[in-house]
Amino acid sequence: MDDFLVVTLARHAMATRFELALWGADPYFLRAAGEEALAEIERLEAQLSLYRPDSELSGINARAGQEAVPVEPRLFALLKEAAALSAATGGAFDPTIAPLLRCWGLAGGNPGGVGSGGRVPAPAELEEALARVGMPYVSLVEADRTVRFTRAGMLLDLGAIGKGYAIDAAIALLREAGVDAALLHGGTSTVYGLGAPPGEAGWRVAIRHPLQPERRLGFVCLRDAALSVSAGHGKSFTRQGRTYGHVLDPRSGRPVEGCLLAAVAGPAAAATDALSTALLVLGEPGLSLVAAWGPGYRGLVAWADRLAKDKEEKTNGKNEDGAVNIVILQDTAAG
Repeated sequence: MDDFLVVTLARHAMATRFELALWGADPYFLRAAGEEALAEIERLEAQLSLYRPDSELSGINARAGQEAVPVEPRLFALLKEAAALSAATGGAFDPTIAPLLRCWGLAGGNPGGVGSGGRVPAPAELEEALARVGMPYVSLVEADRTVRFTRAGMLLDLGAIGKGYAIDAAIALLREAGVDAALLHGGTSTVYGLGAPPGEAGWRVAIRHPLQPERRLGFVCLRDAALSVSAGHGKSFTRQGRTYGHVLDPRSGRPVEGCLLAAVAGPAAAATDALSTALLVLGEPGLSLVAAWGPGYRGLVAWADRLAKDKEEKTNGKNEDGAVNIVILQDTAAG
């Protein structure tokens, strides 16, 4: 065990920082394997980006409203999985949400984006955007691997599943290369633990308190598994005294309220990424949907209790001792 060492690498992609730690005996091998894995994430960013005009996704968005567009096999498989996840969550996860994000000024790269504060749309504008959202309006034809939109003005946005998908692809390359133990995260919202550190049962990953990052709600042990966390408070904006979160419910078109944080653990990062977003939208009723997605998937939701909400106006969400009362529910598989 004394011969094991750690090699750490990082890369900026998909508007976040990916960090990779690899455990093993040969630093040159670990670094080469890690660089290849991070290069795969960069390659996938070039394919999946909504904001690069030359990406394959942008090409689909530009043409699929007029014709059936052939899609690269792995991307087609991702779109099929996204459609299945959307159906399983009753539309709480929906990769056609881009018109709503733009309507609220929450789309990255948008002049009215999060960086400039967001905006509250007029009811008619919101209704028009909602009419262009919904995976049932995306036709995926297996025979020729094509995608077509059946409503005009639709856009695919893989932001709520893309990082997880890229992490899965990178982990697959690490496995192929023979790496036994590694931890990879994308912006801390999704993390994958490959194998385990020497002498440990798995990777011990903390879930931060949604309102007080210096505190922890708990820890999850990951071994060949991913953990994704979604929270609505991180990029909020205030208009006329009301605070709006950046996570939207695709069904209503409005920001999620009530649930502060949702976390999902499971075997695949793409699924945990999408399911954590859906769970934040659905709250407690979504826990059973997470568990039903497949063996090993489990969820957790947290929100401020009534006492904490009553005190929020006076204490900024904190009790007299500086803590926030949090209600946590998890499915029975979470243990």
